Amino acid sequence: MPLFAILIAALNSALAFLLRSVLVKFGTFFALWFITTGFIEVLQRSGVLPNARALDSAFGGLSSDMWYWLDLFAVPSGMPIIVGAAATRFIIRRLPIIG
Repeated sequence: MPLFAILIAALNSALAFLLRSVLVKFGTFFALWFITTGFIEVLQRSGVLPNARALDSAFGGLSSDMWYWLDLFAVPSGMPIIVGAAATRFIIRRLPIIG
C-alpha cells in the first residue's frame, strides 16, 4: 500500500506542475502571439507598416557598384527581416503585460 501512495503522490505532483505552470504559460503566450499577429495584419492592411514595395523603390535608384556590395552582404534579403523584427519589437513593447 505505501508504494501505491508514493506513485499517486508523484502523479499528483506531476499533474499539478503540468496544469499550473506549463498549461497556463502555453495559454498565455498563445494568446499574446495571436493578438500580436492579429495587430500586425491589421497594421499591414491599413498601410501603417512599410512593405516590400517601398524597399524595392528605395533600392531602385542605386548604381551597379553599390549593388555589388549590397548583394555581397545580402542586404536586399536581410532588410525586410530587420524591418519586420523592428516592427515586432515595437508592437511587443507596447503590450502592457510584457513591455
